[in-house]
Amino acid sequence: MVLPNTYTEVNETGCCPVPNIKDWDRKRVVFENKNFVRMYTKSFMHIPINMAKVMTALSELVREAKAEMPATQGMILSRDISAWKAEQLYAVAEPIEGADNVVLNGIFLTRVFEGPYQKAKDWYEMTLNYVQQQGYKAKNVYFFYTTCPKCAEHYGKNYTIVLAEI
Repeated sequence: MVLPNTYTEVNETGCCPVPNIKDWDRKRVVFENKNFVRMYTKSFMHIPINMAKVMTALSELVREAKAEMPATQGMILSRDISAWKAEQLYAVAEPIEGADNVVLNGIFLTRVFEGPYQKAKDWYEMTLNYVQQQGYKAKNVYFFYTTCPKCAEHYGKNYTIVLAEI
């Protein structure tokens, strides 16, 4: 199964394209050997402290390795490990030698939300409820923040796709 595109071909900012949310809300998607590179961010009570630094490092690593995904298929997944640490998974076209490579396989139920990061706790609970209503229990929950703050301001929307592994 081919994953839906994460982004449209519209990019008004030269940074983040317009996210393709219509193909992601309340869907069942399958990751088959989906390659990512991983880095960790520090958090304070689930609020990321060094996100910009880690995102820059991931982006540079992927660009230098020439392992970028096509613009319409980019994806960075965030997963809280604790109140003090989060995992960042940056989608890549192929594993990168010497990097912390991760392969995801599994079935995910998705929800799309719009609003500020402060609502993430509510979105998490709403996603868990949705998964339970579908007759499943979530193993892991990942957040895909589709645009950086500057692009979210430009587009006037701040979409987040939440993926719950079942």
